Amino acid sequence: MSQVYMRSAKMAVTGLHARSATCVLLAAVLSWTTSAGHAQSYPNKPVRFIVPFAPGGGSDIIARVIGKKLAERGGFQVVVDNRGGAGGNIAAETTARAAPDGYTIFQLNVANAIAVSINTRLGYDPVKDFDAVTQLASASFILTASPAIPARNAEELIALARAQPKKLNYASSGSGGSTHLAMELLKSMAKIDVVHIPYTGAGPALNDLISGQVQLFFVGPAASLPHVRSGRLRAIGVSSLKRNPLMSDVPTIAESGVPGYESSAWYGVVVPARTPRAIVAKLNTEIVRILREQDVVERMSALGVDLVSSTPDGFAAFIKSEIIKWGRIVKASGAKVD
Repeated sequence: MSQVYMRSAKMAVTGLHARSATCVLLAAVLSWTTSAGHAQSYPNKPVRFIVPFAPGGGSDIIARVIGKKLAERGGFQVVVDNRGGAGGNIAAETTARAAPDGYTIFQLNVANAIAVSINTRLGYDPVKDFDAVTQLASASFILTASPAIPARNAEELIALARAQPKKLNYASSGSGGSTHLAMELLKSMAKIDVVHIPYTGAGPALNDLISGQVQLFFVGPAASLPHVRSGRLRAIGVSSLKRNPLMSDVPTIAESGVPGYESSAWYGVVVPARTPRAIVAKLNTEIVRILREQDVVERMSALGVDLVSSTPDGFAAFIKSEIIKWGRIVKASGAKVD
């Protein structure tokens, strides 16, 4: 083969590599500019904020505060869409199937992390079907009781439940959800048997607890505190390892005869998978700013809710860790979806 031919071939290959590299670079630039273009024009229509529980509960309160602030800051409408049922799974499936354009955002919560282990026919994957935006908040549960129940603390409640197996009942905001698992964990650790009555959200469950239709309910401080203060409900114990500052006289369940007991709720924002990265980044920036505003911090603190912000990657890692944690608890407790 002549040297001239070899040089020509080498130049052709080099040119091909150069053109390939240029194409890759051009594709990357086009991808970035398209994503950036989405973010620049976003949003230009109402954004739907799907909440997986009925109105009136802690998750609903948090979503409405964030949604109102987003609308005020951006000059666009945010529609809070409450879709209760199946422990938050109906709302999650709806979001997973929505267009990945930033106009559907979802309040993912601990119930969705639990669902992976407790529901064998789950219609979505909380890791693969969503892109994380940021965590929003964390809160302990308050084990609340109807005043008709003679027990005034966790020790007395456990003694009563052991003396009367299957006579007491408890509400949850949905089968397989966090309030369901909080009691199932207590049942397992305290060796008691109480009957589960699932609802489609904390609001309806709380209403029936107040009216005496059900006897017990693990509910967030945001929803339970006003009723405890008014005497319509009784606070039996706090689910976290530390006492709630708003109810410092109410002991934790862990210090009331069930050492090591701990369960809490968390909430965050996700969007359908493959939403443009620039839109995810924009939502993260705006929501994190809202979470740091003094009036928001004060309002949530007054409800016993701790605000927690994170990067998209940080929240994605947290979701994975929660799936592992609750998978162990589901296995240990033997909890099942009713």
